[in-house]
Amino acid sequence: MIVERIWTGNAYRNFNYLIACPETGEALAIDPLDHEKTLATARVKGWQITQVLNTHEHHDHTGGNAAVIAATGAKLIAHHKAGGRIAGVDRGVQAGDVIKVGKTVELECLDTPGHTLCHICLRSHTEQPALFSGDTLFNAGAGNVHNGGDVNALYATFAEQLARLPDNTQVYPGHDYIENNLRFTLDREPGNAAAKALLPSVADHDPANSVVTTLAQEKQFNSFMRLANPVLIATLRESFPDLPDEPDARTVFSKLRELRNAW
Repeated sequence: MIVERIWTGNAYRNFNYLIACPETGEALAIDPLDHEKTLATARVKGWQITQVLNTHEHHDHTGGNAAVIAATGAKLIAHHKAGGRIAGVDRGVQAGDVIKVGKTVELECLDTPGHTLCHICLRSHTEQPALFSGDTLFNAGAGNVHNGGDVNALYATFAEQLARLPDNTQVYPGHDYIENNLRFTLDREPGNAAAKALLPSVADHDPANSVVTTLAQEKQFNSFMRLANPVLIATLRESFPDLPDEPDARTVFSKLRELRNAW
């Protein structure tokens, strides 16, 4: 499996992806908003885009569909309940479905509601797994729930799915927010050594060359995966004095997301 991360350089800080089979040159485009860069990258690599997948229905993830499909004839894949929100879906997928790319690549669909209620993440069937997490999991952060989402569903996705994936899983999110997210971590947990160590390398960095983290690393510096941390809970209580003495993880997650909304 070959992963090509495409930095769009737009105001939304989107990442687009091409996942290619090294044997056949067939490729899957994930959320190809920047259709020009996506098509140009495939052309330079000698790949044929045969499928497009949208992780969810927001325009900054679907806006390049028409141009890519017009140029390649690719089939469009999305959440099986997203057809009314995404035009021209050829295949609706649900949890456990597998997307095959060429001869060698298999990507398992995870139904990961929260950012929206029709959100798909992809997990690769490779020796070192990769997670294409859209707007669910970011480097050092979690997606918002402003536009058709639900914070309790997002918490459940983190606790019941993402946290149980292998620690060596590489994380490929839909946007580059890592610097701001690490600063949020350090605001919540000032002594977080992993966040302190990583921040200088991503401050004012070129996102085209940004670090690819693993879930093991995320569990060290992603506040939304550190819900039992006593320092984090103590600083959270400064903003929410009515927080219980021993708040449950769902409450901590929800309050963190509320604070991050205004960060």
